[in-house]
Amino acid sequence: MGVKLVALDIDGTIVPKESADGRGLPLPSGRTRRAIRALRRAGVAVVLATGRMYGGTAAVARVLGLDTPLICQQGCAIHDADGRLRHVYRIDAAIARDIAAFARSLGLPYEWFDPYRYVVSRPTPESALYARLSGVTPEYHPTPEALEFVPTGVGIISSSSEAPAIHRHLQALHGDALHLLDFPSVTVAVAPEANKGHALALVAADLGVDRQEVVAIGDNVNDAPMLAWAGLGLTLAHADRYARDAADDVIGEGEEDVARFLESLARQQRTR
Repeated sequence: MGVKLVALDIDGTIVPKESADGRGLPLPSGRTRRAIRALRRAGVAVVLATGRMYGGTAAVARVLGLDTPLICQQGCAIHDADGRLRHVYRIDAAIARDIAAFARSLGLPYEWFDPYRYVVSRPTPESALYARLSGVTPEYHPTPEALEFVPTGVGIISSSSEAPAIHRHLQALHGDALHLLDFPSVTVAVAPEANKGHALALVAADLGVDRQEVVAIGDNVNDAPMLAWAGLGLTLAHADRYARDAADDVIGEGEEDVARFLESLARQQRTR
């Protein structure tokens, strides 16, 4: 197959999920770095597409030697490698306030974020982990919406047992005005067009690449739109049901299998 662009999720794809529970910022292995360098030498562009904010994404891009655009925050923001904001999709301000009020009515913590700020109503393990992976210092405020910036998204932090009901309520109330993402204990609401698939389509167009020349690899609910959009969408055995349903194939279990696939792809492209 003729491939000109590979889009890679970070956590759970080129960095093992379990490494996200340790200290410091998890980074790709030496094998993954070499595989990506080989792809680039073969003329294939590589982009990162992640739920992380710019800081944590750029740290990985620097290690990999990438200068391509960075798809951040589930596709809410696309940055140049130097941080300049190319595209941003903000949630409707009134809907964002409604979601915050709903979280408060349940007594649940919630997050309010844009491309540069991550504000949480009170500290939680989930918010601490996300801030660390994103390379930002979290802000804490009992009513984040009072800070008066329009967010790219709002997330309600609950539990795996509470999250389905939260999703149903938000879907019933706001319907197609939201794109909802169901993480294990966080329900994230963003603008309808804020997803990795739409963001990847924009980046591919900027690079002059047709969707059939794109490979996307990811393992989570936020990866599903780009797996469905790409000419070839690949996932891993540990992926959630959203990623599995959207992908064309499963390439293995973890980071080593992704690196092995990238090595093989680089060899194929060099011989074309």
